[in-house]
Amino acid sequence: MSESLELDSDLQALGGATAAVAERYVETIRQVASGASPEAAIPLLLLAVSDLTAAGARLGAIVDVVPAARFEPDDGPDPDVEPLRHSLVNLLDGVDEYHEVSDPLVSSDVTDGSLSNDLTDIAQALLVGLNHQRAGNLSEALWWWQFSYLSDWGERAASAGRVLLGLIAHLRLDVDPDVAGEAEFEALHADD
Repeated sequence: MSESLELDSDLQALGGATAAVAERYVETIRQVASGASPEAAIPLLLLAVSDLTAAGARLGAIVDVVPAARFEPDDGPDPDVEPLRHSLVNLLDGVDEYHEVSDPLVSSDVTDGSLSNDLTDIAQALLVGLNHQRAGNLSEALWWWQFSYLSDWGERAASAGRVLLGLIAHLRLDVDPDVAGEAEFEALHADD
């Protein structure tokens, strides 16, 4: 019996949608890390992480996915994301490190984080699932994406999203008072 018959149509649709979002995320992270558009890096990263977070929420909201096989199939080597990580470290120099509460439900301990690590580790987890999906093991891919979302990349995506939103807010709202005053004056007297 083929694996596609074992998964109901809703799970097949979720698998296809998750694969598409994962592909877009990985492609966006690679494009940003290439340095092609440094002025758009932070907004593009925020869009990619936000899109992925919505896909992850769908994975977290459904019942546990049970893979068709008892053991994880060997669908090829894990992808090497270290060059991506190094490129992101260089690109995000000066804004890469951040602080956050490690687990707000059980502790107020503050830990250090890194956008480059978060973004790369998320890509690594997504690529493992994509390897399974491309090999025709959709139930394994869904299981992997769900498990890794709940155990790791969901938190990393939430942290990265908060940091990226914070960066954009600072870039757009932390304006010199003289510049803001001039802009306000010009806006108020534009009809004069």
